[in-house]
Amino acid sequence: MAKEKTVKTNAMRILDRMKIGYEVITVDLPEFVDGVQMAELEGVPAEESFKTLVLQGKSREYYVFVLPVGKEVDLKAAAACVGEKNIEMIHVKDITKITGYVRGGCSPLGMKKKFRTVIAEECREHERIYVSAGKIGTSMHLLTEDLIRASEASVAKFTV
Repeated sequence: MAKEKTVKTNAMRILDRMKIGYEVITVDLPEFVDGVQMAELEGVPAEESFKTLVLQGKSREYYVFVLPVGKEVDLKAAAACVGEKNIEMIHVKDITKITGYVRGGCSPLGMKKKFRTVIAEECREHERIYVSAGKIGTSMHLLTEDLIRASEASVAKFTV
């Protein structure tokens, strides 16, 4: 029986270069599913699963927000934590052009360009969290502090 080989994503390569350990979880997905459904399919706790969203400020700068899959972004709070007057989600059709990733496979690590990253304060409730590994159906489980360090993120309150 042949051993299945995991194809490395940009996010995994970054963690490997930084010598940060992580576990890869993969599920076969015929189509896009939301983060809550993904956690359920992976058999992992939804409260430890975080999604990656890209928003654009009034300044035209892009920002990466990482938050629990069951929560939403408070746009006013998100804008305040990055010093913007207001902020909004980027359009789905622009995800690949801006990040290099596709909808449902957007990791906070390894985007085409390095964007300022903010992780929701709920991450501090968990020693380890799950985030997308940069491919639909593939997640990484790693120490919360390692994700903060690898993504050079700040931690703030911006969810509802």
